[in-house]
Amino acid sequence: MASSEENELPPQLEQWKAKAESTFWGWVGCSFERVDERRTVVSLDIEPRHLNLIGILHGGVHATMIDSAMGLAAMLARPEAAVVTTHLNMNYVAPVREGRIFVEAEIAHMSRKTVTTQARVRTADGELLAFGNGTFRVLE
Repeated sequence: MASSEENELPPQLEQWKAKAESTFWGWVGCSFERVDERRTVVSLDIEPRHLNLIGILHGGVHATMIDSAMGLAAMLARPEAAVVTTHLNMNYVAPVREGRIFVEAEIAHMSRKTVTTQARVRTADGELLAFGNGTFRVLE
């Protein structure tokens, strides 16, 4: 992880963080970890409510985390406009039952009207759990 100085969030992200607490993001329990102009890292402490009926992290939680991290990266890349998900592709690799997970998302490509992103979900010790990509439409 980065030093506390490197973890300082840009002012706009501090505003989004405060606003996000009362949305689906906050209800799920997501946390901002790191951001820069092309990459974001978010995390989640797995709780029993995040598990499916067989006791592993629900695929919808993976999808939520990936979509949110990629969306945040797209928002930071295009701060002058709103962005919305138009495509989300998921690949589930390994199950997890407990601990903290980290999602790292990055910009793969940008055009005037779209931002294409990719993301990976990993455990704290680096085990790959899921990965995905997405396309975000830039609304003007």
